Amino acid sequence: MTTSTPQSTLSFPRETFAKLSPHPYLLAHLQPSSADKPSTRANGRTPSQFRTPHINNGSLTHAEGSAVVRIGDTTVVCGIRGEILLARDVPNYRSDRTSTTPSSKSGYNEPKELDLLVPNIELATGCSPAFLPGQPPSSLAQSLSTRIYSLLHSSALVDGEDLRIWYQPPNMTEDSKMDEDDEEEDSVIMEAEVKAFWTLYIDILFISLDGNPFDAAWAAVLSALGDVRLPKAYWDPDREMVLCEDKIAQSKQLSLRGFPIAVTFLVFKGKEQDKEQWILVDPDSFEESLCDESVTMIIDRSQGPGTKILGLSKAGGTVVDREELKQIAELAAVRWGELSQVLKS
Repeated sequence: MTTSTPQSTLSFPRETFAKLSPHPYLLAHLQPSSADKPSTRANGRTPSQFRTPHINNGSLTHAEGSAVVRIGDTTVVCGIRGEILLARDVPNYRSDRTSTTPSSKSGYNEPKELDLLVPNIELATGCSPAFLPGQPPSSLAQSLSTRIYSLLHSSALVDGEDLRIWYQPPNMTEDSKMDEDDEEEDSVIMEAEVKAFWTLYIDILFISLDGNPFDAAWAAVLSALGDVRLPKAYWDPDREMVLCEDKIAQSKQLSLRGFPIAVTFLVFKGKEQDKEQWILVDPDSFEESLCDESVTMIIDRSQGPGTKILGLSKAGGTVVDREELKQIAELAAVRWGELSQVLKS
């Protein structure tokens, strides 16, 4: 009597299944067969769970400020270097706009008008299989640079006063030995004038990319700006040039206005007949390839107990409505608390 050996069922490893059928693979995690199992993503996180951020400041010694931000497998390095722009080299520069009051109060956005904040993003470093060395700047890099540039100015994060280099001419008197009563009448007080500006070149380099590039890039920019220390610069009238002090103790930090944080969400749709969808926070590259609708919210909770929404951008799809936006705002507030605690520490 012979017994036949049962044939083993055909099975694939998880990685192969994810490549062959990515949408059913993610749907199987979010919609488990058993009600006892929680809804999870392919990376093991719940739909509302963010990746833990890791931040290190001051890693680049040749820059005025720097930061390394790692969120999951997405790692960004941001270095900020300062260069001096003379006021006389600015075309059509109007000195009457440089009063002692901050530029934001007069309605004149000096950092934007004079291009004092210049971001640049580099992706073609082999950070992922889609970006190889030697390639020209990709559309993603150009789009991220534009979004970073827009957010820097719309949030008014950097005060234009911190980027000005003033010169106060000495008081000229007719007689140095005059009486104290006549000193104020005979003295000629020269008004202070702006001789130059600091231009901040913000270079952002992706070492590795696994989804959600804008949130990671902006977190690196925000952390690096908080690390910036500009040397004490002054105008030398004899040489007619700007000189800088070498002592670190005389340098100054930027006084950032607010603490805006970007939070990105994706909407994953299930089967068409079920019309079920999930909002996925802090997506990775695998999830980005399966979702057509994305929402990025810029919030700031540093200026009061409430949540201030500074910006909202939405791309693709028609799923997100008022109820979903309310849920997104609540999750963004949670993320702000996590990131602000790490960035400020």
